[in-house]
Amino acid sequence: MSTLLNTPSILATRRNHALEHAVVHLLSRQRPGKPLVGHANPRGFLLFGEVETTDLQAAADEALARLRSGQSHLAVHPGCGTNLVLNALALGLGAWAGMRHTRTDRERLDRIPLAGLLAAGMLSLSQPLGPWVQKKFTTEADPGPLQIVSIRLLWSGRFRLHFVETRAL
Repeated sequence: MSTLLNTPSILATRRNHALEHAVVHLLSRQRPGKPLVGHANPRGFLLFGEVETTDLQAAADEALARLRSGQSHLAVHPGCGTNLVLNALALGLGAWAGMRHTRTDRERLDRIPLAGLLAAGMLSLSQPLGPWVQKKFTTEADPGPLQIVSIRLLWSGRFRLHFVETRAL
């Protein structure tokens, strides 16, 4: 698995994902309650939210510096899609397990409390799994030779869409 995670395009995506999370952490502290949504790829990351380009540039520069200084906790974010996917899978698995082998409507109705209980239990078990999966698989907190090349405003309105382009030397 380590070899796969370190292939150039996957490693670049994981590093950009970590940088995206670090940027979101910093901007969220400056703007509590203002939503931000990001998506990383091998060339950088998109960021959608109420943020000016100059503020994003400052946050991106600071985030990269802080990751370089070893602040790896910034690479993991509670709002990451990884957490959402794992939580949804856990809920679905719990509900499925509770409803397995039911054949009639009456059996299904009788099993709803069990399915709900199992879904809730699976959700509580999945809570620590998301940050662990981020840390081990979907982000790479060591930016290595990552550099910020440019930040481009792609769309402007109340919310703005930026692309933060990166490159590894």
